[in-house]
Amino acid sequence: MRLHSLDITAFGPFGATQEVDFDALSAAGIFLLHGPTGAGKTSVLDAVCYALYGAVPGARQSPGASLRSDHAPHDLPTEVRLELTVGGRRLEITRRPAQPRPKKRGDGYTTEKAQSWLREHVPGTGWKALSRSHQEIGEEITQLVGMSREQFCQVVLLPQGDFARFLRADAEARGKLLGRLFDTRRFAAVEDRLAELRRSAEQRVRAGDERLLAVAQRMAQAAGDSADARAWPLPDAQPGDPGLAAAVRDWAAIARSGAGERLDIAESAVEAAGTRQAAARRSLEAERELAALQQRHADARRRADVLEARRPEYERLRERHDRARRAERVAPALSLREDAEREHRAAGTARERARAGLPPDLADAGAEQLAALERRLRQDLGGLEAARGAERRSEEITRERTALERQARADDELLRDAAHWLGGWEATRRRCRERIEAAQEAVTRAEHLAGRLEPARRRLDAARRRDVLAEQVTAAGDRLRAAREEAAAAHERWLDLKERRLRGIAAELAAGLRDGAECAVCGATEHPKPARAAADQVDRTAEEAAYEAHTSAEVARGAAERALAAVREEHAAARAEAGTAAEPSAAEAHAGRAVRGTAAAHGDAEADAVLPRPAASGTRVPGGAHAEADGPDIPRGTASGVALSEVNSAVSSEVSPPGAPDGPGDDDRGPHRAGAAIPAQNEGPTGAARSGGAAGGGGSGRAAGVLHEVGVAELAALVEELRREHAAAHATAAGLHAAREELDRAEREYARRVDAQQQAERRVAARTSQREALDREQAALEAELVTARGDAGSVAGHAALLERRVRTLGEAAEAVRAVEATAQRLKEADGRLADAAFKAGFDAPGAAAQALLGDAEQRDLQRRIDEWQHEQAVVEDRLSEPETAAAAGRPEARPERARREFDAAERALLDAASALDAARERRAALAELSRQAAEETRRLGPLREEYERVARLASLTAGTSADNERKMRLESYVLAARLEQVAAAASARLQRMSSGRYTLVHSDARSGGRGRSGLGLHVVDAWTGIERDTATLSGGETFFASLALALGLADVVTDEAGGVRLDTLFIDEGFGSLDDQTLDEVLDVLDSLRERDRSVGIVSHVADLRRRVTTQLEVVKDRHGSVVRHRTAGVSG
Repeated sequence: MRLHSLDITAFGPFGATQEVDFDALSAAGIFLLHGPTGAGKTSVLDAVCYALYGAVPGARQSPGASLRSDHAPHDLPTEVRLELTVGGRRLEITRRPAQPRPKKRGDGYTTEKAQSWLREHVPGTGWKALSRSHQEIGEEITQLVGMSREQFCQVVLLPQGDFARFLRADAEARGKLLGRLFDTRRFAAVEDRLAELRRSAEQRVRAGDERLLAVAQRMAQAAGDSADARAWPLPDAQPGDPGLAAAVRDWAAIARSGAGERLDIAESAVEAAGTRQAAARRSLEAERELAALQQRHADARRRADVLEARRPEYERLRERHDRARRAERVAPALSLREDAEREHRAAGTARERARAGLPPDLADAGAEQLAALERRLRQDLGGLEAARGAERRSEEITRERTALERQARADDELLRDAAHWLGGWEATRRRCRERIEAAQEAVTRAEHLAGRLEPARRRLDAARRRDVLAEQVTAAGDRLRAAREEAAAAHERWLDLKERRLRGIAAELAAGLRDGAECAVCGATEHPKPARAAADQVDRTAEEAAYEAHTSAEVARGAAERALAAVREEHAAARAEAGTAAEPSAAEAHAGRAVRGTAAAHGDAEADAVLPRPAASGTRVPGGAHAEADGPDIPRGTASGVALSEVNSAVSSEVSPPGAPDGPGDDDRGPHRAGAAIPAQNEGPTGAARSGGAAGGGGSGRAAGVLHEVGVAELAALVEELRREHAAAHATAAGLHAAREELDRAEREYARRVDAQQQAERRVAARTSQREALDREQAALEAELVTARGDAGSVAGHAALLERRVRTLGEAAEAVRAVEATAQRLKEADGRLADAAFKAGFDAPGAAAQALLGDAEQRDLQRRIDEWQHEQAVVEDRLSEPETAAAAGRPEARPERARREFDAAERALLDAASALDAARERRAALAELSRQAAEETRRLGPLREEYERVARLASLTAGTSADNERKMRLESYVLAARLEQVAAAASARLQRMSSGRYTLVHSDARSGGRGRSGLGLHVVDAWTGIERDTATLSGGETFFASLALALGLADVVTDEAGGVRLDTLFIDEGFGSLDDQTLDEVLDVLDSLRERDRSVGIVSHVADLRRRVTTQLEVVKDRHGSVVRHRTAGVSG
């Protein structure tokens, strides 16, 4: 790995961008990085580490620490760029940490995320971007360098203070450092894995023992509190005891034997209890049967006594039932007599109610008298019909008089309202006609504005298309130039390949020669020396591919030419349609004057803002001409003018021949070449006018008035002003129809009111004569109605009185006739009833009525008779049963005593059965638990063997086994081998630095009584021949010993990393403790590193080193931030 250059921007103490050229510094082999304390020497190394790994070494990467320089301006981002070669690849790494930056919008700051870039330099093509991912870049660099950040900081950035502490450290401290450098985590992981396996195996063994003890406890519970269990208690053992399984197995066998004996005893007890229970059951059943028969006989005797006591009631029920059946034959006559009596009473009530409305002299009148009086009153009522008509006409005349009065009041109100409205008619008509005239004038103004608005909109659309097409013409011109260059290059490559193929055609023909076959050129059959193909020989396939590429490039060039022509044609059409800021046409000028005249006549001030004012005579326009027409001044340098210049430039470049140079520079300076093709952008107003004049040439007299193309913004403003004015005029003109409608409505209202006034006057005159005629008619009718009204006050009232009297007389006559008829029917019903009662055996009809029963009562009586007869039959049947009679003669049964004897036998049988089930369950449970115990014992055997094997290995690798005499852990054992290699590599340089006096050796002796061995480091003094601890070295001896150790460690770590070359090393401080001779020897050793093509950077502020090392990188402090300076053999920069 070789460093080439380093750029540091706003990093640490550096406020601006600082460049470090490692190629120049490494040319001398050794260079010095010096400067005052705090200037930033170590920050240079931090920048190298940050560029590679995205982090700085050690405590400088603490949380909260910022890499950004406090001296840097806010808009300068912190950035580190490192260019290096590693693994044969030249790379460039650029990193930016997370940092605050000013917000693009508003005030304050925002945090920008960290960014990284990785590029690789590819010969012939330049730099190629590889990745922008932090993770991908980190993995790529770590794989190429072969070291982690910790290893890099120890091997490449040699911190002497750390190695001095390493010399004096104990085995544990050395182990931590060596573990980070050599990555022995896999061996520590083996130790941890074995310890974890031991703990896991131990847990499995203890779990198995606990399961076995749990099974034994369940067996003890299943055995219960028996004599065997008390004689053979459960073994008292703990999980992990070796004899636990055997003790549980023996105890289980004893428990199973006792359970079998108890099962046999329980089976015998169940058999005896069953025999006693069967005998007691038979005795209980016999007693129960006897008691039931005796109770049946006693119940039958008791029911017979009850029936005998109820016999008189039974006889009464039978007699009542017989009288009810005989009374049913009299029921129809009784019903007819009741109906006749009810009708007679109703007729009498109606007669009395009708007589209540008659005069006293008619209270005892008969039916014929009442009917004659009714006929006479009906005749009087018929004579009132003519009087009724006269009375109705008199009422109509009264209503007509009322209506005439109401119409008179309405006409008076109408005449007053009409007179008031007609008084303001002239003012109303004048106001409506003024609105109509104003709206007509607005219509004319809106038509003129509409005639200018639509052309202005078309010009605006065309101007927009013109500007877009101008850019497209420029782009099409660029594409055409590129297509022509590509076509020319493809054509030249095809011709080159064709020429090279023709030069080597002999070798191509010779490739097809075969021994004995004729040559296609000379016809010979022998080919003693056929031509051989050169290294750059071109075959037919390559030539055809080049030709196809040439053909495709020509097709692309033709397509680009056609595309440019089409776009240029569209642009010319849009340009012509958009027009220029020249004198407007005569029609436009006339429309403008007409609109202004109309607007001025109505005080419309907005017209001046819409229509362009004529330019003053002699006004100078861009381009040198004088404006002589109405139109707004066009600002200079508009976007349209610039775009037109670009188009002209692009079109003019189209006619250049293929391959002609387009501008200065090579292919890598394309942007400068494209910029040179657009000169019109910087020509200024005069140049733009010249371009416009050239474009509009042709000798026309109007060309003198041409200004330049009008901008889109100006046309848009003009269109907007015209649109607003047209909208205002249109809004005013829209009121024309409403104004005309209002005038029409007013005229119709005028005609209506005049007509209504005239009609009201005629109605007033007609009502006077009509009122007089009605008065005369009503007086005649009133004289005629005086007699017809009588005492009622009206003919209708008199007629209503007569109608009520006629109705009362009719109802009374009808009621009298009904009473007479119902009395005759009642007499006939009494005779039929007396005859029916005598025939049924009753002395009087009343007795038959009393004996008659209802349906529900008769059914209840029959049910009670049937129940008595059924009960008597049942009792007689039970008293005649032989078994019941025999049981009644035996002694009284005692089933309760038999029940108690059976219950005792049943309980004894249940107890015996429960004891048998418990014995069976106990034996089955002990058998199952014994099987489980045997299964657990079988499983526990391999687990215990595995535990013992893993425990031995774990103790051995952890250094706690008796077999490990040096108490050395596995990781320490591996690191001891690495430390031995480091000591050997360091001794080669230490002997040279110490003039052959000191040698570093590895020691595996134990430190202290209980300490561990393996990472001891001693120094052998050749002057005394004594091996002693490195802590006894002096300060200067400790420095070059630690330097030798660091260099040796760098060699071993480099080899460990896969042989990656470390061409650049840095040594940080420690040289101040050396005398001149030792310093020379140390520098000689460092200088010898160049034999391996290495360069060494010494970081020190010792003044004597600046004299000895001429190639220097100086870091200078400044209040605005530190800066770096290169010094080489008296030359500074």
